Amino acid sequence: MVPVKKRKLLSTEREGLICKCLASGVKTVAELSALLEVSEATVRRDLEQLESRGKLCRVHGGAALPGSTEEPIYEEKATLNTAHKQSIARKAISFIHESDTIFLDGGSTVLELAKHLPNVKNLTIVTNSLMAAAELMEKDCRLILTGGEFRKLSRTLVGPLSGKILKDLHISKAFLGTLGFDPESGISTTDPNEAYTKELVMRCSEKVFVLADSSKVGFPSFAGSGSLEDIDVLITDEEIPQSAVKLLRSHKIEVIY
Repeated sequence: MVPVKKRKLLSTEREGLICKCLASGVKTVAELSALLEVSEATVRRDLEQLESRGKLCRVHGGAALPGSTEEPIYEEKATLNTAHKQSIARKAISFIHESDTIFLDGGSTVLELAKHLPNVKNLTIVTNSLMAAAELMEKDCRLILTGGEFRKLSRTLVGPLSGKILKDLHISKAFLGTLGFDPESGISTTDPNEAYTKELVMRCSEKVFVLADSSKVGFPSFAGSGSLEDIDVLITDEEIPQSAVKLLRSHKIEVIY
């Protein structure tokens, strides 16, 4: 028997299926590509068309229905843009030196930094990330956890209780991840307590590094954290729009690929 060739879906059919898929929550480009059996490039074009008509909102690495503030689970975030995250983490490590006191937050890109951080003499690491702490516990460093309320989705310790420790610390370099990054307003996340904790860290740090791949730039999330004036350096990849780079540099933010 001659096999029957499966008909390709029309764009309108794909768009309808995408909207149905998003009804159950945020979906990544990779997930939609597998479900629709089309390339990721095709999915991205469909998402652009749907967003232009107000049918969905694109988030880093995927999409959600309008008004959704849902955040991908930790394991899902960790699988997005892994090559870029690893490259960004390696670049960030080059800024860590002997006798530094650094802060690492709960971002999946920052976790890559923790995984590959070499032993640095007299290094003090402050973190609110249980995942980062697990990676660092065997390192030759002084390790301090901030305390606070456990946030399961990001596996971090956040909120006002964290402030009791952070307000008394002086951090030389903070390395922060982010769920969203608006070149006009700064970093953001879905959870106000997490946003609050990031802002506390910015206030007690001499230099703030944001580690964010280009898919997050231009997609703000629910709760803003600090402002552009709180950020000193953005480490990202070369796919970031040059219009965003120009805007960030006008705010005296160093952009490093």
